[in-house]
Amino acid sequence: MSAFRTWTAWSCTVRLTVDDPSVLRAACGELKALMDRVDKAASRFRADSELSIVNNRAGTMVPVSRLLVDLVDVSLVAASMSGGAVDPTVGSAVIAAGYDDDIEAVRRRFPQSADEPQEIPGWQQVRLNRKLALLGIPKDSALDLGATAKAWTADRAAMVLSKRFGCAVLVEIGGDLRAAGQREKPWVISVAERAGDPGVLVTLAHGGLTTSTRTVRRWQTPEGHAHHVIDPRTGSPADGPYRTASVWAPTAVRANTFSTALVATGEAALGRLTLAGHPARLIADDGEVTEVAGWPAASRAA
Repeated sequence: MSAFRTWTAWSCTVRLTVDDPSVLRAACGELKALMDRVDKAASRFRADSELSIVNNRAGTMVPVSRLLVDLVDVSLVAASMSGGAVDPTVGSAVIAAGYDDDIEAVRRRFPQSADEPQEIPGWQQVRLNRKLALLGIPKDSALDLGATAKAWTADRAAMVLSKRFGCAVLVEIGGDLRAAGQREKPWVISVAERAGDPGVLVTLAHGGLTTSTRTVRRWQTPEGHAHHVIDPRTGSPADGPYRTASVWAPTAVRANTFSTALVATGEAALGRLTLAGHPARLIADDGEVTEVAGWPAASRAA
């Protein structure tokens, strides 16, 4: 028998499900505490976060916590794995596009003009001294860990909670899910572009399942809609062939690396996904669905 609790944080829905109802309250407390630590370390929207301090002191090496070291390290691995499609140095470009506050606050400014596309310095320019816990970025640049920090938190929480409480756990933070622990039957997941939309049902026994889309975190500008997924090649919101991508991988970070890359750079990321062999479901601008690399053919409309 499973039990779950749902709440809102980080401008998205958080859901924690466990197959031992007696541990739900304690597990929720652990997840909220972890999310609070990650927020204080890596939020772009908090002036007092470590990430904001690093961005404000761009051009210098800044002492940071081990948690932020881990989060930046994960983002750099994702950048390398994706061939630069998922680049943490897109922070200035995200801000230039208009995403400089909580998404609801951004939408209330309607309509707003976007600034000129920003040149992306590139993830290779990030200086991370893991031993001394020092972090530096190029002058006039900014980091944005949104593509990996949420997935890392889902991974970390699922693994820690399943071991601590000795039960199967499913953590969902926005479009990033991670299953951990042994369960008699797999979790049944509805995969959709947006919460409440019709989706497809798939089963998830372990690993990560993520959905990246440019249809949710978007806002109106005089030039049309803008969104938060930046193509590092142009410094502008992505306009490739895929508006949404759902990917399964052994971890949520790995799944989100590929799902974000597919939305950000389109066909350029498809070859890497094929080589990795991760199942994926892609939705084109016109709504056409493509399922690749073993996405379950038995998936059906929810």
